[in-house]
Amino acid sequence: MTIDFPFMYEHVGDILKGVPTTLLIAVVSMVIGLVIGTAFALIRQAKYPVINQLIVIFVSFFRSTPLIVQLFAFYYGTPVVIEWLNKMWHLNINPDGINPLAIVLFVFTLHSAAYLTEVMRGGLRSVDDKQIEAALTVGLRKRHILMRIVIPQALGYAIPNLGNQFIALIKGTAIAFVVQVTEILAISQIIANDGYRFVEVYIIASAIYWIMAIFFEWIFGKMENRVGKYLYQT
Repeated sequence: MTIDFPFMYEHVGDILKGVPTTLLIAVVSMVIGLVIGTAFALIRQAKYPVINQLIVIFVSFFRSTPLIVQLFAFYYGTPVVIEWLNKMWHLNINPDGINPLAIVLFVFTLHSAAYLTEVMRGGLRSVDDKQIEAALTVGLRKRHILMRIVIPQALGYAIPNLGNQFIALIKGTAIAFVVQVTEILAISQIIANDGYRFVEVYIIASAIYWIMAIFFEWIFGKMENRVGKYLYQT
């Protein structure tokens, strides 16, 4: 068997059309997941007993179960929940009208939030308590200390892990095709099935994921170096 390079050249542009959807899933779930994860990390640091336990259960579930299982559970479970709500509250929501992309974004955001809760907990622990004490001494309010000192530094310390999580999300978007979302792998499968050129198509898809991973590793590396000059200066 030989690799059909003209076929690869012909279809690389088609497969690249899935990149925006892939990045949309990764970016949206990362940004919203980071907001949720930061809030959960702050709550856990404040040590509210009941809420803490709920967050622990949430984090444990989404970190301990496969992402594809979570996706299937919400994809097939959402219509069931909607039908139940329609009966209970006399609503008229069409259970078949839910956009699969919306479900993917929802599941990936929750999955991301679970991991980022722990990432931000580590970042918050890295902030020197003496800075907080000094800020209180000069009269800064707690919310100002949180927004101007604690969270920015926690994000800075967390950059390496944030980068790893974002790249993991990009790779994880490959499973979105199982619920009919046309990202990179979904388009690749369509082309592979039509042309019976599976090796060529998956080489292209692999190369695209690889290039994106390298690019974002470089971006986060630059961010880490830039922020590190201020965080670790003596």
